[in-house]
Amino acid sequence: MADSTKTTRGSGLSRRGFLKGISAGGVATGLVGGAAVQHGKVVEAAPAVVGPGDTAIKLKINGEVKSLTVEPRTTLLDALRNRLDITGAKKVCDRGTCGACTLWIDGQPAYACSVLAIDAEDSEITTIESLGTPERMTALQQAFVNNDAQQCGFCTPGMIMACEAFLKENPSPTRDQVRDGISGNLCRCGTYHGIIDAVLEAAKTMKGGA
Repeated sequence: MADSTKTTRGSGLSRRGFLKGISAGGVATGLVGGAAVQHGKVVEAAPAVVGPGDTAIKLKINGEVKSLTVEPRTTLLDALRNRLDITGAKKVCDRGTCGACTLWIDGQPAYACSVLAIDAEDSEITTIESLGTPERMTALQQAFVNNDAQQCGFCTPGMIMACEAFLKENPSPTRDQVRDGISGNLCRCGTYHGIIDAVLEAAKTMKGGA
């Protein structure tokens, strides 16, 4: 084994002394790239802690910035419904399985009950409220009415958000593709036949068909 005290050629400095110097320099520096240095070893800095009380956040929802305070454990769904009175996304299973709370985060469909509000702070959030109105519905919303694709209505907002996102990705779907595309959203009333017909009608309308 090589002698760790052997001097580096021409330097008069031993390898052990050289390593000790590096260690001391690291401790003196204290931080490297945001991480703490202890005894010559880089240790990740502790993350900022929030909570357990309310924390101030800002959410960008349907193009508007909303300021609110929430506990860190608050889901995006509860923040929308209970703090901002934006109730289009429905709270049904609250377990990320039924899809009634589907909205878009940065243009992609997501279950609002499975996302923490604080984690959505830097994202674009789109809810059913921004898609259309009773007086001016989207092609898909009108197709839902035409095909009687809703009964109790609890699944309808999330289903429409999921179907709109599906049509953006697949503007000319087959019936089987629609069936697969809406599989993440449940309709307890069983109006799947009308929903599939509505999506196919909307796809045709959006392409300029009759």
